[in-house]
Amino acid sequence: MSGNVINSIWTETEKCVHFAPMDGNKSTDVLIIGGGITGILCAYKLRNAGVDCMLVEANEICGGITKNTTAKITHSHGLIYDKLLRRFGEDKARLYAEAQTNACDEYAELCSNMDCDYERANSYVYSLNSMKKIEKEIKALKLLGIKAELSYAGELPFPVAGAVCVRDQAQLHPLKFLYTVARDLPICEHTKVMELMPSKAITDHGEITYKKLIVATHFPIINKHGLYPLKLYQHRSYVLALKDAQTVKGMYVDESDTGLSFRGCGDLLLLGGGGHRTGKQGGCWQELVKFANKHYKNAEIVGKWATQDCMTLDSVPYIGQYARHTPGVFVATGFNKWGMTNAMVASNILCDLVRGKTSKYADVFSPSRSILRPQLAVNTVESIIGLLTPTTPRCPHMGCALKYNRAEHSWDCPCHGSRFTRDGRLIDNPATDDKKM
Repeated sequence: MSGNVINSIWTETEKCVHFAPMDGNKSTDVLIIGGGITGILCAYKLRNAGVDCMLVEANEICGGITKNTTAKITHSHGLIYDKLLRRFGEDKARLYAEAQTNACDEYAELCSNMDCDYERANSYVYSLNSMKKIEKEIKALKLLGIKAELSYAGELPFPVAGAVCVRDQAQLHPLKFLYTVARDLPICEHTKVMELMPSKAITDHGEITYKKLIVATHFPIINKHGLYPLKLYQHRSYVLALKDAQTVKGMYVDESDTGLSFRGCGDLLLLGGGGHRTGKQGGCWQELVKFANKHYKNAEIVGKWATQDCMTLDSVPYIGQYARHTPGVFVATGFNKWGMTNAMVASNILCDLVRGKTSKYADVFSPSRSILRPQLAVNTVESIIGLLTPTTPRCPHMGCALKYNRAEHSWDCPCHGSRFTRDGRLIDNPATDDKKM
């Protein structure tokens, strides 16, 4: 297998839609920063609601994390509902489920007249060693009114203790979908926000005055509000596209963060896994290649790529007002590997909030909810270690020591997940500038 990272199969099978950079100073009611799936859906919803808005993207739309999704559309987000019931109670768990179900329905409606390879598929969350976890999740789902059943995931090439099956979920080609949605939106590419002030953004192509601001940059870029460097960490995972492998009709994920995922894509099998906290050691593609060599001996690797997910303290995204003391500034982040439905949920909540309306889901996803969770201590320790490690190079975001990622030939930050090429060019935020090597 080649050591060079190639593009995802999505970028190889769909022609990009391009937008011009901003030309001179602008004014808008709602400024959206970030041209991934969340920013695009927010712009789409706001424009359809008659709101004056514009979206700016430092590079090209869908050019960051969005292009590397495996594009599973499901309200079955791992074994989350049993956790939500225990942490937040039935009312909030039900609202989370309802928001995700509505998002799935919206995709179905939007895709009904769109060529984006939308297809129905059952969703499975499996466990290798704990039937008890599976049974508890099925019980939780049924309590919340979601039809779920026990399965043994017979399509997989290994035995499992059990799996939660939720029928009639979906998958699609994310770039075919998003380029269609974005085609006529007020978007400026290659327009980087250099400085943010109240009601004004300074870009490398002029100034933008705004009334409301949505930060949809994957990891929030405003450090002085919201405590996001402590409330989030980033997790990398890897994908192989296999030809001539036994494909699957369903969508499968392991309940473990370090487990494997499977979905079909035409005649290809997308095998995911090898995950680890960004800046730490993990299985990477080598783990997937080893698995493929064992279970799909005649398969050919026709694509490989990696992605990165923002993980919250309690498995629920942060969607809403950026911080308690930032009225008019909103954020969507921390989708915990479930960006497709959570991006749609975010667009619905934020479209209401920026127009001064209430959303019954706002409290569930509030960025200002309690941070007193065990993961907070882990994030804090990682930040302290990164800051005190006396090595170079260091991350321009907050000064943590970078770690070299031999699998991807990049410099990665174990504190907050910024990534850089070997010569210091920025790959992933929250850093906003290249690193001098």
